[in-house]
Amino acid sequence: MDLDVSPALTIPATELGWRFSRSSGPGGQHVNTSDSRVQLSWNVAESAALTDEQRAMLLTRLERRLVGGVVTMAASEERSQLRNREIALRKLAELIADALAPDAPLRRATKPTRGSGRRHLAAKQQRSATKQNRQRPAAE
Repeated sequence: MDLDVSPALTIPATELGWRFSRSSGPGGQHVNTSDSRVQLSWNVAESAALTDEQRAMLLTRLERRLVGGVVTMAASEERSQLRNREIALRKLAELIADALAPDAPLRRATKPTRGSGRRHLAAKQQRSATKQNRQRPAAE
């Protein structure tokens, strides 16, 4: 089953690697016999589905998650291996889509308004007066 990341990017199923193991957590007597934990891996560095620009962007933005150019997703939330496979696919698609998303526009720095400056100073004076009133009267 191919992974649709966006309308412009579909990862073929042949590039996805699956590993299954026993999951920790609930399951009762069934837990020791089923391999419901799923690990999904995809080699970003050698993928034919990516353009050179997409590959470069993914390699830089996912640098901390990659091991040898391979990104791995694990899912063991559900008891069913099928549901965990769907969750792992969704997580990988979201990760790749977020990494390929364009940068947010830079925030334009602005100055505080005159009114907000006055309110800030008034609040500081009020706080100072409150603390002054808590002190013992000075001995004269």
